[in-house]
Amino acid sequence: MKEYTKAKKRIDVSVGESVRIMRELQELSQNELAVLTGIPQSTISAIENDRVQLGVERAKVLARSLNCHPAVLVFPGWDVEHESAA
Repeated sequence: MKEYTKAKKRIDVSVGESVRIMRELQELSQNELAVLTGIPQSTISAIENDRVQLGVERAKVLARSLNCHPAVLVFPGWDVEHESAA
């Protein structure tokens, strides 16, 4: 495995951006995600634009529909390696 190097973090991602990125990776529109989650499209838009806080319960609901762990949405910039060494 020596031929591989760890990727460097190049950008900071907000909680809203992480929701949008995960939604787009699943090829879902905001309307489609709203139907899957029961969260109004306007709220999803507000979350993605960082106008509304995600919150734990919405993170769980969105994560289920986006096939990811809620922490991926809530802590998009978390550096596991750095934080675990502290």
